[in-house]
Amino acid sequence: MKKKRKINVKRVAILIILLVLIIVGIVLGVCKLTAKDSDTKEVKEVASIDAYGYTLKDNATAYYKKLFKELEKVLTADEVDEEKYAELVAQMFMADFFNLDNKISKNDVGGVQFVYADYQSDFEKYAMDSVYKTVESDVYGDREQTLPEVKGVTVTKVKNDSYTYGENTDDNAYIYNFEVEYKEDLGYQTEGSLTLIHNGNKIEVASMSEKSASE
Repeated sequence: MKKKRKINVKRVAILIILLVLIIVGIVLGVCKLTAKDSDTKEVKEVASIDAYGYTLKDNATAYYKKLFKELEKVLTADEVDEEKYAELVAQMFMADFFNLDNKISKNDVGGVQFVYADYQSDFEKYAMDSVYKTVESDVYGDREQTLPEVKGVTVTKVKNDSYTYGENTDDNAYIYNFEVEYKEDLGYQTEGSLTLIHNGNKIEVASMSEKSASE
């Protein structure tokens, strides 16, 4: 007769304990990932100007929210004040683009909604390779990096001029010089010039320079 193989109770117990530990580890890992996902920063849209496609996010600065209200008032008036509209676009573009502190990551480029539609993709790539290149992720709200906060933007109209982009020409483009004031000077751009063009019922940023424009 063949002898019955004895079961090593000690070995079985160890295997069961290891299996339980593995299962517990997996469960804890899943719970940790789920908890982390629930802590992810969620940016919500809190206002919009539908006729122009402009939106306002809840993490915008108090200064930017103030400008958005002014823009909404201008664009919903019976007659749009184009000069004021152009001025606000210039201010809001700069205020959002250079305010890196409220951006979730380097891909969260500010001011894009004010850029000429055909240039937006190239503009985002330019921004991510330059101004936004060193912006660390703040997806979980734990970023400790010090980034610029825009306190105010002053724009001065230099002139209206002809501007050619692609096969099109705007004979009444707006040229502005700007100055950006930060809460803390971290070495970011403080002045330069912008060119704004007409695109349907909208006025959009076509170019930005670090040099001020002259009359």
